[in-house]
Amino acid sequence: MKNIFTLSKPPKPWGSRRKSQHRSPFFILSITIFTFLLLFIAYNHIPESLLSLSSKTLDPKFSQCHTTKAISPDKKFFLYAPHSGFSNQLGEFKNAILMAGILNRTLIVPPVLDHHAVALGSCPKFRVQSPNQMRISVWDHAIELLRRGRYVSMADIIDISSLVSSSMVKVLDFRRFASLWCGLDVDLACLSSLNAQPSLLDRLRQCVSMLSGLNGNVDGCFFAVDEDCRTTVWTYQSGDEDGVLDPFQPDEQLKEKKKVSYVRRRRDVYKALGPGSKADSATILAFGTLFTAPYKGSQLYIDINAAPRDQRIQSLIEKIEFIPFVPEILSAGKKYAFKTIKAPFLCAQLRLLDGQFKNHWKATFLRLKEKLDSLRQKGPQPINIFVMTDLPVTNWTGNYLGDLAKDTDSFKLYFLREEDELLAQTAQKLATAGHGLRYGVTRMEKPCPQRFSDVLLFIEQTVCSCATVGFVGTAGSTLAESIELMRKFDLGIAIFFDHPFSMVLNDPADLARLKENILAGVLFREISCLCLTVKGQLESLALKFCLG
Repeated sequence: MKNIFTLSKPPKPWGSRRKSQHRSPFFILSITIFTFLLLFIAYNHIPESLLSLSSKTLDPKFSQCHTTKAISPDKKFFLYAPHSGFSNQLGEFKNAILMAGILNRTLIVPPVLDHHAVALGSCPKFRVQSPNQMRISVWDHAIELLRRGRYVSMADIIDISSLVSSSMVKVLDFRRFASLWCGLDVDLACLSSLNAQPSLLDRLRQCVSMLSGLNGNVDGCFFAVDEDCRTTVWTYQSGDEDGVLDPFQPDEQLKEKKKVSYVRRRRDVYKALGPGSKADSATILAFGTLFTAPYKGSQLYIDINAAPRDQRIQSLIEKIEFIPFVPEILSAGKKYAFKTIKAPFLCAQLRLLDGQFKNHWKATFLRLKEKLDSLRQKGPQPINIFVMTDLPVTNWTGNYLGDLAKDTDSFKLYFLREEDELLAQTAQKLATAGHGLRYGVTRMEKPCPQRFSDVLLFIEQTVCSCATVGFVGTAGSTLAESIELMRKFDLGIAIFFDHPFSMVLNDPADLARLKENILAGVLFREISCLCLTVKGQLESLALKFCLG
């Protein structure tokens, strides 16, 4: 097939011959002198910033490694590329903490990505973005967040202070790391307020793009892990499993239809990437996604649930099962639950617009209806319901949510809006706290102000953790799973009341779980007294805790 940009020559007439062309030595000499003159003029008019950019950012020898080692000679770093919504990103963050702990590396804490900014694909279908592509997408998006002043660190939202203070994990904020790696004498947290020149942004993009792995590995400097969920399930201390086939493999239909030829093997991450390996000598170890989930008797990518011969890692596994939000978010959610709702309530998490969920409204509403029908038969009315949904209030008319809103005798609905003052106050408190910027050394005496524009999701989850009457989540939603986990470990149903109160728990299992969490000290210690009525039987817990 001809290139459409190549002009076709007209056919030569029969008998035509190409005439030889002769050029005089003087003509050739003139062309040569003129060419050198043009190059000299152009060189002297190129901005110095662009010359320095090309020399500093396109070095295939990774000069950044020398700078990084000179400043932090004893540190080895762990990078990864999160994706999709916040719940998926949180799961990957936990896995990153675990993997960095096993490999004794400093974890680079990433930003919270926009929900649809980076997509992985489908591990079960063996159709995913490569680790290189994932890393490129994440770093490009991170720089865009910096440029727009919308950068929020995972550590701004998730409280890792106890993990860091106990030395269970070593961390460094990505902004600090990027400044260090790229040799920039600029606080990247202030990038949006510096009116950054294009040359600075280009230098940052090209420098950080080297972390994608497209330029290959560099001995002693950079090692990109190219194994993903199509070929590998990472394990740790799983006996003789290292190298064996994983139970989940592509079936014959998939092999034939999609020409899939991948073979999944279980590999010990410490043996493959730890001491003695080529990866271990690298200053930076870069993974792609760290997303995993149970599937057909196995895990999609990471299967590390215990470390029988490593007490430090075993403690870390137990610690990261539940990592709470930072105090500012917890306080806001519980303030709304106990100062605005002021009564026992049910939380309904209804995901209706995104992905597969938009096709399952009937099933989602049916679960909520069955729960409410049960409550109407057993308890007083109206039933207080906190609604957490991606469906705008203006679109509730004509569906089950609209019906609930109309029936004011039976139900009282509560929900948060983006414009609510509570959200603005929380965002300001988070900006003032600057949790993420604590994990890295800065030369600035006063950190640049941050903007937190989206805290609704986090406060909603906290409100749902406080729902005393129960929780109805959307089947298959990772967000619902996160809320269930909060309710299991935090169970905020008895927090922030200023006086003794009573509430009805219809399920004895809820009472048992409440007692277990109180006695284990998992609950926040602001409980004065609890009077719990379970199926008509009054049970008092004379437990008093003081805020330490």
